[in-house]
Amino acid sequence: MAAGGLGDEEQARGGPWAALSGLTTRGRSFLAAGVAAAVCAFVLGQEDLFRVGLLLAVLPLVCTVVLYRTRYRVAGSRRLAPGRVTAGAEARVQLRVDNVSRLPTGLLMLQDRVPYVLGPRPRFVLDRVEAGGKREVSYRVRSDLRGRYPLGPLQLRLTDPFGMCELTRAFSAYDTLTVIPRTEPLPAVRLSGEAAGYGDGRHRSLALAGEDDVIPRGYRHGDDLRRVHWRSTARYGELMVRREEQPQRARCTVLLDTRESAYAGAGPDSAFEWAVSGAASALAHMLERGFSVRLLTDTGSSVPGDGAGGFAGSTQDSSDSAGLMMDTLAVVDHSDGGGLSRAYDVLRGGNEGLLIGFFGDLDEEQAAVAAKMRRRSGAAVAFVLDSGRWTQGAAGHGPVEERLRLLREGGWTALAVEPGAALPELWRLAGHERTNAGAADASGTAGGWS
Repeated sequence: MAAGGLGDEEQARGGPWAALSGLTTRGRSFLAAGVAAAVCAFVLGQEDLFRVGLLLAVLPLVCTVVLYRTRYRVAGSRRLAPGRVTAGAEARVQLRVDNVSRLPTGLLMLQDRVPYVLGPRPRFVLDRVEAGGKREVSYRVRSDLRGRYPLGPLQLRLTDPFGMCELTRAFSAYDTLTVIPRTEPLPAVRLSGEAAGYGDGRHRSLALAGEDDVIPRGYRHGDDLRRVHWRSTARYGELMVRREEQPQRARCTVLLDTRESAYAGAGPDSAFEWAVSGAASALAHMLERGFSVRLLTDTGSSVPGDGAGGFAGSTQDSSDSAGLMMDTLAVVDHSDGGGLSRAYDVLRGGNEGLLIGFFGDLDEEQAAVAAKMRRRSGAAVAFVLDSGRWTQGAAGHGPVEERLRLLREGGWTALAVEPGAALPELWRLAGHERTNAGAADASGTAGGWS
């Protein structure tokens, strides 16, 4: 929720002379007529005409001064619900104007600044607001393009009852609407011999290293006294207990290829947007299945950065982890890098569990690098997009089929993504092919997928 007011700082910045620029055509006509009448009265010696001219000239000036002082007693706020929406979904923005002065306002014209992709700028006309009163209006915003869009600042145009002056001022507060990629519900499929989350694919750790290298912790009320580590108790002078064997959640890495050279075309129906949406769907699905998940790009950046090995650890709330990764996908763009070597350097650092990759065009060199990523994962599934088919509808199968063959030889379950393909169907097909691949791919100890 964003709030703001028109206060003394803005008054000092604008100054009373700046308020004269807000005179309307009517106000300027009254002022000109008054000055002309006063000059004629002085030349002709007509006192009554001078009084009329003085009245005509003073009226718009008085209205300007009163309006100039009144505008600083108006407060505005904005409430955005929700602050994070899926592409194509609507969000409601509620505006509230409070008159915190002792005098009623005149006619108010309200306008909120929004990016053009969210629609036209909303404008509202508010009737006279009584002293201490408030007015609330609302509008909806919608975008088919993911991203982060600022809303605001709120602009308020004040007018006096006679229509002599109009002043437009902007509040300082603004909100940000985050539009995340579309996600699709994926079917529950399982690799042979592996389970999701805390199933057969999990592995355990004792403190850090093992039975002979236990790192104790301080005694807590309710701990079993049989777990007291007497050697550490004597060393530290307080009761210390052995840590329990902690089950670790099965891991899953979703790799998104963002290389600019790997994709052609742009827009909501482009191959790159399909890959981003697919990565978002895979992340959401694996988190729902209880996996410890992270998002990795070809640049080597990993989200979330905290947790064990950069994964969303078991101590981190899944909804927070999903929100962080979805926010990253909302603004992810093409990278300037030409290869997947930095992502490979991250993956070869340890046991990564399940690996799900969304790749663009792969040449022979990059396909070889991607094939080596499989060595550090329990299972690996690749969705490869041929941008030539997406932009030109080309039916050639030579290059992409050759890349798929290299990935499959490296242990991947690799599928080509046709233009407009449905990810749930590909997901089901990948699970079926993976199950038929045999026990070799199902022998990974770090996790399966479901």
